[in-house]
Amino acid sequence: MVVSDEALRPFRSRRGRLVATVMAVVSLLVFGAIAVLLPTNAGLTTWQPVDRLLVAGLGVVIALACWRYATIRAVPSLDGLVVRNLVVTRTLTWAQVVDVEFGGGEPWVTLELDDTDTVAVMAIQRADGATAMSEAQRLAGLVRDLGEAR
Repeated sequence: MVVSDEALRPFRSRRGRLVATVMAVVSLLVFGAIAVLLPTNAGLTTWQPVDRLLVAGLGVVIALACWRYATIRAVPSLDGLVVRNLVVTRTLTWAQVVDVEFGGGEPWVTLELDDTDTVAVMAIQRADGATAMSEAQRLAGLVRDLGEAR
């Protein structure tokens, strides 16, 4: 089966990636500013350098979590699909995927596997509207074309 390069482009959330990227930058700026602007002596409280580092560090941790969310994707190839979600990255062959589900108010696409397990594909999110529907259809087409071809 011949599959175009366009059909094999990675799946990525648009709104989720934008919001996560903006929040990462805001987190670094706000917590960095707070760490710099904390008064040395504020009444009964004395802010030490370690306190400033902890505040700045909290901003970095939040930014890293947002960055991880912004890098959620699913990368198709002729051999299978690599799904990178928030915590877990999973590699699937096309033959493992039985069905693509995107209904019932679910926030993202779910893949039903041949071992009765399911895998969320957070890269295709309902928040992206019509784009999400066309991406879910593209994924279903890949599953149909490449899953049956092998």
